[in-house]
Amino acid sequence: MRLAQKTAIVTGGGSGIGRATCLSFAREGCRVLVVDIDGPKAKQVAQEILDAGGAGASLKEDVSSEEGAERMVSRVLELWQRLDILVNNATSFHHKDVLEATREDWIKVLNVGLLGTSFCSKYAVRAMQNRRSGSIINVGSINGLVAMPGWMTYNATKAAIVNMSRAMALDLGPFNIRVNCVCPGMTHTPAMDTLLAQMGISVEEAKKTFLGPRCIMRRFARPEEIAPAILFLASDEASYMTGATLVVDGGYTA
Repeated sequence: MRLAQKTAIVTGGGSGIGRATCLSFAREGCRVLVVDIDGPKAKQVAQEILDAGGAGASLKEDVSSEEGAERMVSRVLELWQRLDILVNNATSFHHKDVLEATREDWIKVLNVGLLGTSFCSKYAVRAMQNRRSGSIINVGSINGLVAMPGWMTYNATKAAIVNMSRAMALDLGPFNIRVNCVCPGMTHTPAMDTLLAQMGISVEEAKKTFLGPRCIMRRFARPEEIAPAILFLASDEASYMTGATLVVDGGYTA
């Protein structure tokens, strides 16, 4: 098993890419703390892991809070006495253009995406430093590499996460802690379904609007197609990778 005897925290683990990542980690022998602001969803994913014979637990937490991030790491150490992997997947699927964005809009998207990533990493690193080993995977987006109309706040946040990952890799290299970033393309998740319902458009209409001719694969990704990239970066197979940005987007940015 690729993650045997290792322990991971996955934020935003209750659905979508986070859920797929938690389940794939558990299948590879990893003990997983599923963290989500939606407690019942986190608990459901942890139960799926347990039902399959794996080791999992859940925690309802707001990772945009520094205290919440600290509690999250304390919980994983209480359960399993070590932390090997952190997946910063939690995000605010919040988008406004330059004419619409208010201070409150910016605060909402930055709190989870940037502050949450920073706080969770801060306390995770403290747990990893003693072992002089660890892997942090930040989940960015192709929105951080190419702009999407009407999504300025989200685009800016994801672009910052891409560069944060590089800076963290430089800072944490001396501790043998690797930091990499996965940039998924448009992925069909429950969050996307909620957004499309709010916009009043169907999945097929969304494909034409958001993918158009740019996406070579001509379809949205499934969460299960993004999780293997995260698993790879978490594993020892990626032992010589840090500061990298791994794009999984069906050819959108080709």
